[in-house]
Amino acid sequence: MTHPPSSKLWPLEISFSETQSYSHSSTMAMSTSSSSLSSLSSLSLHTSPRLSLSPFTAATTSITKPKRPISLFLSSTSSSRPTTVIFNAAAADVETSFFDNEDPEFDGVFEPPEVPEGFVPPPSFDDESSETEDEIAAAYEELYGPAYSGMSVLGNDIYVMDSNVKKTGAFGKLKKEKIRDGFEERVVQVRRVTKVVKGGKQLHFRAIVVVGDKQGQVGVGVGKAKEVIGAVQKSAVNARRNIISVPMTKYLTFPHRSEGDYGAAKVMLRPASPGTGVIAGGSVRIVLEMAGVENALGKQLGSKNALNNARATVVGIQKMRQFSDVARERGIPMEELWK
Repeated sequence: MTHPPSSKLWPLEISFSETQSYSHSSTMAMSTSSSSLSSLSSLSLHTSPRLSLSPFTAATTSITKPKRPISLFLSSTSSSRPTTVIFNAAAADVETSFFDNEDPEFDGVFEPPEVPEGFVPPPSFDDESSETEDEIAAAYEELYGPAYSGMSVLGNDIYVMDSNVKKTGAFGKLKKEKIRDGFEERVVQVRRVTKVVKGGKQLHFRAIVVVGDKQGQVGVGVGKAKEVIGAVQKSAVNARRNIISVPMTKYLTFPHRSEGDYGAAKVMLRPASPGTGVIAGGSVRIVLEMAGVENALGKQLGSKNALNNARATVVGIQKMRQFSDVARERGIPMEELWK
């Protein structure tokens, strides 16, 4: 495409009509003459009538709204039938708002709504009675918790905020505080174990921990880690997930005899008279002491493995039942159990 000389620029004029709908038509033709252009693409837009664009002084071509919808015939290679695209929009579909009659500097008068019947205005803040210091402290503590003043109006723990502070130990590592849930921990055994892999051996530590509240609750757990402290913590968490209840009489002994086995380990448990104490060895003694048993006899009959004997003790305890529970299941008085 060649441009016309500078003396004869492209004629272009865009006319606008307020009620004119959005329509778009495009036609293009080129003339072989280098002096002028016979036709040019036309564009009609919908906007305000006061806007017009006439950048050229040469002969202009005016484009007005067509009397009928514009059809664009597009040739298609896949089909011989032409494709017709029709653009048509009614003037009523276009909504235009003008504020030519509004004065931007006009000062309107605000008219508040009427007060409804029976409305009682709230009391003023200055008319209310002043709060005491205790009431202010109680409200503050209820919202934000106890302060560092060392006093609690609501009876909360004044050291709760200090307990949440992260404490660091050696080498900048965070200290993990012990769980305060009423259970005591007792380490039964810590062993160094290795795992043979392709590149060599991996060294770990295995810890066996027994937890109990000495009131009839006990659990055995095991855990492995690369450090002893981590292994003990893991085994303590595992022991808390395996808590069992120990049936005991008023003399803090077993209600009857029992035997438990786990793997190659076998443990014999017997009740004892008051004042006997716990006569057992190895991990059996630790399990009975953490459970709160004060008078009992225990014997390891099989393997000497600490973990298997501790779990065999738990199995033997789970086999025990109270006399009252058996009588209730049978539906008879407890005195008839010995007849």
